[in-house]
Amino acid sequence: MKLRFLALILALLLSFNACAYIQDFLPAEPSAAVTEPTGTPTEPTGDTTEPPADSHQCAEEDPYKNVDKTAFYDNYTPACCWTNAQFRSDHGLLSGDLNVPGQYAQEADDRPQIDGKYVRNTSASYTDNGNTYIVVDSYGNEVLRIYEGGGYITLEEVAAYMYAFGGTNGSMPANYTTSKKTKPTSSIWGAYLRVNHSEFSGSTSRYPYEPELPDISGCGGKLQYYEMDIGTTGTTTPGYDPEYYNDGYSISRGAARLVYTREDENKNGIFEANEIYVFYTHNHYNDFREYLNYYGGWGQVFGNMTGGGSYSSKYDYNPTPYPITEYADFMAA
Repeated sequence: MKLRFLALILALLLSFNACAYIQDFLPAEPSAAVTEPTGTPTEPTGDTTEPPADSHQCAEEDPYKNVDKTAFYDNYTPACCWTNAQFRSDHGLLSGDLNVPGQYAQEADDRPQIDGKYVRNTSASYTDNGNTYIVVDSYGNEVLRIYEGGGYITLEEVAAYMYAFGGTNGSMPANYTTSKKTKPTSSIWGAYLRVNHSEFSGSTSRYPYEPELPDISGCGGKLQYYEMDIGTTGTTTPGYDPEYYNDGYSISRGAARLVYTREDENKNGIFEANEIYVFYTHNHYNDFREYLNYYGGWGQVFGNMTGGGSYSSKYDYNPTPYPITEYADFMAA
């Protein structure tokens, strides 16, 4: 009995050692972490030799101290936050879209109306302690953000900037100067410099071809308006050559202007809905249309040429009146 038991134990041990011996010669299971790729290796796509100039967006420290402007604009992306916009402006770098606009405002496909009147969006959504303004579409969806103190050149962005910060904060984009004589070669903004930020009287007694803007001081009203240039790619306005606004060496101001309420009725910086106005004129104050506080939100054209008058004529003029707009909160639930 004992011999049979010992024989069984010996057989088991031999079997175990044989399995272990065989296992040593079997290939190990491949690990998923080190699996070799199959197929022919390919070169990486895109330029990976150098990160974009704006690879440190929203950094707490200035990432643009030694930036090359050509490289910055070759790899351009808009500013990602208010802090980033401030760093850019310190070095004359834009925060918004680079595309110089044409002379006509680009309308949204859907511009809401109430009883045949275009609607102005009354929602005003700010973040970052009031330094960032959220621009929405006609459905109340966020489209872009405008940062106070940033540099902007497009009609949409400058109009939104002045609606958000022009009256309440007395601000203008960083690439604008009040002087009309500053040269691009003497400014850190170069080809993105924009000039003119001055009082607009709107006096229809002096300029009878101009339509009367709402409650404007030049016609006895209580609201003070200011004007500023919009640099466009050209113009069809008589007397203004279709030149590029800023070629990096000189400025051809053209006929496009943004006109907005700079001071409210009480001059306390608190604007009611009927005290905030932003208008665009592409033909040197002959015709206007209102910015309605949403992306592509431009109201009905009104003014002298619309009414059949002759361009800037003090004798043959017929400005149509400002078309009243309705108000609605596009972001209301």
